[in-house]
Amino acid sequence: MKLWKTILAAAVLALAGSQAFAARTDLVIGIPLEPPHLDPTAGAAAAIDEVLYANVFEGLTRIGPNGEVLPDLAESWAISDDGKVYTFKLHTGVKFHDGSDFDAGDVKFSLDRARANNSVNAQKALFAAIDTVEVVDPTTVKVTLKNPQGSFIYNLGWGDAVIVAPESADTNKEKPIGTGPFKFQSWAKGSSITLVKSDNYWGAPVSLDKAEFRIVPDAAAAVPALLSGDIQAFPFFDPDSVAQVKDDPRFKVVIGSTEGETILAINNKKPPFDKLEVRQAIAFALDRKAIIDGASAGLGVPIGSHMSPASKAYVDLTGLYPHNVDKAKELLKQAGLENGFKAMLKLPPPSYARLGGEIIASQLRDVGIDLEIIPVEWAQWLDQVFTKKDYDLTIVSHTEPNDIDIYSRKDYYFNYDNPAFDKIIAELNLTSDDAKRNTLLGEAQKILADDAVVGFLYELPKVGVWDAKLQGLWENAPIQANDLTKVKWTD
Repeated sequence: MKLWKTILAAAVLALAGSQAFAARTDLVIGIPLEPPHLDPTAGAAAAIDEVLYANVFEGLTRIGPNGEVLPDLAESWAISDDGKVYTFKLHTGVKFHDGSDFDAGDVKFSLDRARANNSVNAQKALFAAIDTVEVVDPTTVKVTLKNPQGSFIYNLGWGDAVIVAPESADTNKEKPIGTGPFKFQSWAKGSSITLVKSDNYWGAPVSLDKAEFRIVPDAAAAVPALLSGDIQAFPFFDPDSVAQVKDDPRFKVVIGSTEGETILAINNKKPPFDKLEVRQAIAFALDRKAIIDGASAGLGVPIGSHMSPASKAYVDLTGLYPHNVDKAKELLKQAGLENGFKAMLKLPPPSYARLGGEIIASQLRDVGIDLEIIPVEWAQWLDQVFTKKDYDLTIVSHTEPNDIDIYSRKDYYFNYDNPAFDKIIAELNLTSDDAKRNTLLGEAQKILADDAVVGFLYELPKVGVWDAKLQGLWENAPIQANDLTKVKWTD
């Protein structure tokens, strides 16, 4: 009897020990910006996708950690010989988080809603090639394009193309309901957004039971939050703070690439920026190395046009406008502005913008351009700059993937208009051959550089810092996402 009691006691202790050392299933992630709302199909802010993409909402396809296109709600698709008809076969047994069934009708609703005349989708142009969307049966959708579009399957993997249900589409801004492995639990405005594991997820189960996205706008607060264990991961960490944690074995520091073209955006139709000589003068005035050293701890990669250096289509045009104060002054004189001029520089909250803005203001002052720096919150930037085009200059990273076509959009905040560029983009949209697409993309990059549409600065580095026991967070950022589907704790 005594032996059995001893064995039983040992078994209880062993069970208790295994539970005590079981891998964690909760995670607190630090993010610098709070989303303006929680609907990826109705806003341009990257912070929306950084919380919700692949976690709460899913599309027909999705973009993987290396920029590859993967099946998602569509398990497969077939493309007609003329490249205009796409037939998608959908997964069965998929449910939205409110318990309603997902089917082909939801796909038709979502795509038709995104391309409608009254659409508020920030990337409405992604859907412009669609002619019709037909429900063949509950698990089959046929999409017919007006013309072939080589990037169509990729475009469907954007956060702006996620599938929503007609019953909940109008309330997704505050209470998002998707089909993903996590469902929305709560949003403490100004503090955090919490997701929990979905019990009825159709795909591979996730390891985390709960994920809290903690909003930490002050970069200086990130280090103590990490050191205390209050926050376990910052997928986008302030480069200037890396030195404080890089030698601590408790953390992993991962430096990867992004699709974030960091630019000094220029209002091309607002005098005197409507003059090519003025924009070129700005380009010559910019010292990229000093900006990269000061605003990204030297980690950014210089760019001379709107393309990631990681892309196969990238053309290095950084030598077109070397830092040259005398040349900048000469161009201003040619524009009739030898005495310089004053302008406004509106800066959103990210440190790359606020730090970069101070450096750029100093550099432009050296050539006679006196900038008034106006810090704005993210919501103000989206309203004043992005929507109303009420600005002279601003600094922002465009983190959307392969988005050079934004310069062809007539209502876009750059106010840029060049028929030659538009023609190349139109041809690009009709081309699926990779080699030809790369040639066209090269031509497009050259036009943007020649026109000095904006001041091209650098590709935003992805600096991630997280607990060394965490696995599955993305090293690179081919899209705006903190995909938690493969994230888990190790012992």
